[in-house]
Amino acid sequence: MSLADLSSTLWRIREMMDLLLFKLEEEQLVLAAGKTRWLPHATREVEMVLEQIRKTEILRAAQVDAVAAELGLPPAPSLQALAAATDAPWSELFQQHRIAFLKITAEITAMAELNKELLTAGARAVHEALMDVTGSVTTYGRTGETVGASRSSRLVNEAM
Repeated sequence: MSLADLSSTLWRIREMMDLLLFKLEEEQLVLAAGKTRWLPHATREVEMVLEQIRKTEILRAAQVDAVAAELGLPPAPSLQALAAATDAPWSELFQQHRIAFLKITAEITAMAELNKELLTAGARAVHEALMDVTGSVTTYGRTGETVGASRSSRLVNEAM
């Protein structure tokens, strides 16, 4: 296994992670616009990219183990360990991959959390709207118990 093959796989994963970030941002725009009709499509696209990343990660793990064996490293070394065990330009390239993965992972995590918050807020709004239509809206009191809400605390317009 060559270092070039491993680096090529790492580049593909980076591109897929960029695509994942894009798909998560699309999902966020759908959520923010309230276009719930398109949410299943956006979510399916996120899942498709995640599946591609999983498959490529299996290849990457095998390549890393092969390169590690050639370099005399234990199985599954980190990119930092690979960079330390190789000479330039590979050491610099593996460090660049490492930094890029840390950055894109942080961005993906933040975007996924924001999407989760938007989904939770949307689900809460739908629940409250349905409860208002049925005439029994409940909220939480100061100690966490559920209590009936007063007419003034409803979020849905009475004209609904």
